[in-house]
Amino acid sequence: MTQNIIDNLKNQGVELDLAQLDMLMFMDKYAPKEKKLFSIRDKHNINGFYIWGKVGRGKTLIAKSFFESLSSAKKYFHYIDFMHFIHDMFSQYSGKKNPIDEISKFICKRYKVIFIDEFQVEDIADAMIIGNILQKLIEGGIYLYITSNSHPDNLYKNGLQRKKFIDSMKNLQNFLYIHELNSLIDYRTLNIVNLNEGKNKVSFSKNDIKDLINNNFQNVDFKKNFFKVNGRNFSCKGNSKNFIWISFSEFFSEPNGNRDYIEISRNNDWIFLSDFIKCNDDSADIVRRFISFIDICYRDKTKIKFFLNEIENQELYKDTKLKILWERCLSRLIEMQTNEYLI
Repeated sequence: MTQNIIDNLKNQGVELDLAQLDMLMFMDKYAPKEKKLFSIRDKHNINGFYIWGKVGRGKTLIAKSFFESLSSAKKYFHYIDFMHFIHDMFSQYSGKKNPIDEISKFICKRYKVIFIDEFQVEDIADAMIIGNILQKLIEGGIYLYITSNSHPDNLYKNGLQRKKFIDSMKNLQNFLYIHELNSLIDYRTLNIVNLNEGKNKVSFSKNDIKDLINNNFQNVDFKKNFFKVNGRNFSCKGNSKNFIWISFSEFFSEPNGNRDYIEISRNNDWIFLSDFIKCNDDSADIVRRFISFIDICYRDKTKIKFFLNEIENQELYKDTKLKILWERCLSRLIEMQTNEYLI
C-alpha cells in the first residue's frame, strides 16, 4: 500500500523526503485493521495519529493520501467543518442527559476512521468539548488521524479555562501517536514558486489562479469579496484563515495604510496579487500605497505571488514624482519573486 501511495504522489510531481517517508512507513505499520480496530484498553496499541509541523510540509498531502487508501468506513473533515457538525448535533440532542455520548454513538455507528485536518482550537465553546468528543470516539472504536500546525500542548494558548482543555488533551495523548513532521521542504511554496517551470505561459487567467489556490489551500472563500482588517472592510478576490488574494487595481485604490498592511502581512502565510495596471503620477496614491505595502511585506519576509501577466516589473510605474521611492521598491519587488526569497 505504501509503495502505491509513493508512486501516486510521484505521478503528481511530489518526491517525498526522508522525514515524510518515515512518517508514511510508520502510518502503514500502525494502520487500523479492517476486522478489528485497536482497543483503547490496550496501551501498547495506537488508536490514531496526531501529526503536527510547520505550514506546507506535506502533513495533509501524505496523511490524506494514506487515509484515502483505507477501505474502512471513513470520513474526512476540515476542523472547522467538524466543529460545525458537532455543534449542529448538540442542537439535535438538546435535552438529552449525555449529549456527547449520543453524538459519539451516532458517529461510531457510521464510521471506523475519521480524519480531522488543520486542527486548531481557538473558540472556548470548542475547547470545552473537543477533548471529550475525541475521547468518546476512540472509546467507541474510531481510529483518528489529526493534522495541525501546533503540538497539542501549544493549542488554545491564552484561552479561557485553558487548563480544563489541556487536561482533556493530555489524556487524549495517551492513545494517539504524536508525530512532528520535521520536513525541510515547504511543498506549497515549491508548487507556487515552480509554477512556470517547463512552461512558456506568462499570463494567468482568474480560473488559472483559482485552480492554483484550490490545489494548495483549503476552505478558500471566493464568493466573499471583502475581508476585515482593523475593523474596516477591504476588497479581495478570495481568502481563508492564512491566505488572501487581492487585486492591485482595486485594493490599493482604497483608503488603506501601514497599520492595515502590518496586519495583512502578519496574518497570512501567502498573499496573491493580480490585476496589475501600469501607473504614472496620475495614480501616485496607488503607487505610494503599494510601495508601503512592499516595504512591510519585505521586512516581514511575507511570501507573495505576483501575477503580473504581460506587465514587466519596471512598467508598473513610470514617472518622476515617486522616482526615488520606486527605485528601492522595484529592487525589492524583483528580489521577492526569486526562489531565494520565497523558499
